[in-house]
Amino acid sequence: MGGFPTTRWSLILAGRDDPAASRSALEHLCRAYRTPVLAYIRRRSSRPAEAEDLTQAFFTALIERRIEDVADPAKGRFRALLLTALVRWLANAEEQRCALRRGGGQVHADIDEQTALADAGDPDPEGAFLRDWALTVLKRAMAALRREALAAGKAELFDALRDSLIESPDAEDYVRIGEHFGMRRNTVAVAVHRLRQRLRACVRAELADTVARSEDVDAEMEALRVALGGVLRESKGRPGVEEAL
Repeated sequence: MGGFPTTRWSLILAGRDDPAASRSALEHLCRAYRTPVLAYIRRRSSRPAEAEDLTQAFFTALIERRIEDVADPAKGRFRALLLTALVRWLANAEEQRCALRRGGGQVHADIDEQTALADAGDPDPEGAFLRDWALTVLKRAMAALRREALAAGKAELFDALRDSLIESPDAEDYVRIGEHFGMRRNTVAVAVHRLRQRLRACVRAELADTVARSEDVDAEMEALRVALGGVLRESKGRPGVEEAL
């Protein structure tokens, strides 16, 4: 990996050398990226109310079965492996459910209930996964950026400018914010520009924690831009994702 720093994903891939650190890193990423898994399952499950249980069961299986033992370091992107593992797990759960319906075994009833999946559902569950993954990355990056602002005593200004980091504000917004904080309009615009730069850095740092190689960060960044572009395109007046991130 050359000079690429140690990340949680690289710790997971090195699980054979340090199982405790690997498990801790995997548990962290599972907690952080629970939302996209839940979004996928909700669009595939015949019982959306039980999606939470299915999500918990999936992550339990993911951790207990030592994902690091089958992960390919040469293709080490947590997002891709997470989705692949989820698709396979749901397929196995559906196969087990069908076998039970045919009388192929005796299993406690609550297991059968938890693994019940429908063939029909959202036509694009993988798209839902990708969108929620991108929004989760952005949310975590925003939280990191706000912690920086709080440490610098600028949390109030950050909160006022937060929406401007992704959306294109009106000129009146800059004037209003400037008047509130005693800043010139151009100074507010510069502050937004600098925060966008820091947000971009925070997003890259978040993505870097989920890959094993530095070159994978750019690929994940592009995937995130595409996913967010689909989300943000619905609202007029917003900048392209390339401009924001």
